Amino acid sequence: MTHEEHHAAKTLGIGKAIAVLTSGGDAQGMNAAVWAVVRVGIFTGARGYQGLVDGGDHIREATWESVSMMLQLGGTVIGSARCKDFRDREGRLRAAYNLVKHGITNLCVIGGDGSLTGADTFRSEWSDLLSDLQKAGKVTAEEVTKSSYLNIVGQVGSIDNDFCGTDMTIGTDSALHCIIEIVDAITTTAQSHQRTFVLEVMGRHCGYLALVTSLSCGADWVFIPECPPDDDWEEHLCSRLSETRIRGSRLNIIIVAEGAIDKNGKPITSEDIKNLVVKRLGYDTWVTVLGHVQWGGTPSAFDQILGSRMGVEAVMALLEGTPDTPACVVSLSGNQAVRLPLMECVQVTKDVTKAMEEKKFDEAMKLRGWSFMNNWEVYKLLAHVRPSVSKTVSHTVAVMNVGAPAAGMNAAVRSTVRIGLIQGNRVLVVHDSFEGLAKGQIEEAGWSYVGGWTGQGGSKLGTKRTLPKKSFDQISANITKFNIQGLIIIGGFEGRKQFDELCIPFVVIPATVSNNVPGSDFSIGADTALNTICTTCDRIKQSAAGTKRRVFIIETMGGYCGYLATIAGLAAGADAAYIFEEPFTI
Repeated sequence: MTHEEHHAAKTLGIGKAIAVLTSGGDAQGMNAAVWAVVRVGIFTGARGYQGLVDGGDHIREATWESVSMMLQLGGTVIGSARCKDFRDREGRLRAAYNLVKHGITNLCVIGGDGSLTGADTFRSEWSDLLSDLQKAGKVTAEEVTKSSYLNIVGQVGSIDNDFCGTDMTIGTDSALHCIIEIVDAITTTAQSHQRTFVLEVMGRHCGYLALVTSLSCGADWVFIPECPPDDDWEEHLCSRLSETRIRGSRLNIIIVAEGAIDKNGKPITSEDIKNLVVKRLGYDTWVTVLGHVQWGGTPSAFDQILGSRMGVEAVMALLEGTPDTPACVVSLSGNQAVRLPLMECVQVTKDVTKAMEEKKFDEAMKLRGWSFMNNWEVYKLLAHVRPSVSKTVSHTVAVMNVGAPAAGMNAAVRSTVRIGLIQGNRVLVVHDSFEGLAKGQIEEAGWSYVGGWTGQGGSKLGTKRTLPKKSFDQISANITKFNIQGLIIIGGFEGRKQFDELCIPFVVIPATVSNNVPGSDFSIGADTALNTICTTCDRIKQSAAGTKRRVFIIETMGGYCGYLATIAGLAAGADAAYIFEEPFTI
């Protein structure tokens, strides 16, 4: 941002008032959104729409300090409610009166599709509500003139990620963290006792949490409402579980979305699945229903960052709004904050539910968006498609890790190996990076070789920062010896000019906590590193809150890349972040 743009932004809100409220179910990261709105705006409304209706002390002026120490808190510190009064015109009339009396003409609503629909209804009725208030003598003509229009911007806060138009809703990532932690805890017990666990997650009529959890933990089966299983799913499920046990697996994980149904619309419950497995296979099967624990707890680094970014964009949208500007919702597209028409997104969200009610499941999947469909296709490939049994091998591909260990490397290796096998390739794994390639530490990997790798940190193949400066002769010899026709490097790599044997297809998957690889928004491992930094900052802030005149200086990794310091500073609410890319003085 240039100096002129910075000055224009600072003066954009002069003479304007903004209200922010959280409505509906709470979600981790809402506080970050409130924090961002308040520090750019003026007013906060407490206790959702009920606070608007009740007025009085439920609408309070906020200061810079009043939102300190809230970024790391779960839930919403200003309260949330599902307000019945606001559904009636009389309730909205009282809400309009309270806004007019406070001079508020800009409203930021953080909630789900129901809350955002209510906000749009409120905006469409605004002129009529003001007219009724003036006729009743509750507001003056001057007040009506000053509050002649109402700008509304929505932010989606929901752990279900069920709102169409945004890649991620505030709270979803934190809920996934909670689920994966429980899956990791369950896995150790399941392996010890050779058990089958049926895990039920939330999501109402959206299977996002169940689907991404299954993809993350390598679940054997997943039930989601958007894509019900075939009529003979019981037979296929039991066959799938038996196959994994025959291949040496000591556990089975089945993920069930709470809204899971069959093709006839009949609910599929966790108990139904447990009884099926026990009756047909005789496996020791346990059911775990997570319930509302997915709502609570400290927000993840991603949600703290997402809420902060969405909050800033929402305020800018409000301040740039005019009487002709339609209500919009701030969404995430890729890695960018974008503004979309509110009611168009709400309508598509409702269309998904309608399509499922009418049993148009293919249409429901398409309406969920490209990202949802891609996750589903990838899960089916990794979990359900059997590896090729053809004796003809298409190509020989090697996989290796390079550089410092990064969380997620093992999951990337697992996916790479299994996709390679599915496509009929011979897949080799190289231990200890280029040093292992030079020494011939290479072995063939089968389907079960990478089983259970997704939740493990570090690098099971071994990885080193050293580059092959003096080993090109041995490396080229081993490439010829093992007939390696392609090399997939998870991490980073350096040149290959001197030897013809090295002129084979290279694919690099960025995996570094520094997130310093050009051309990629995110590198494998960066998000986990951010969560570690933010957890540390949260503990330090708690300690600092009990003392005075104490400054904490936190040094992050990243080399010459300031990504970790910048984003961690935003997520933790740091007073300053000093990075290599930007000159600074103290």
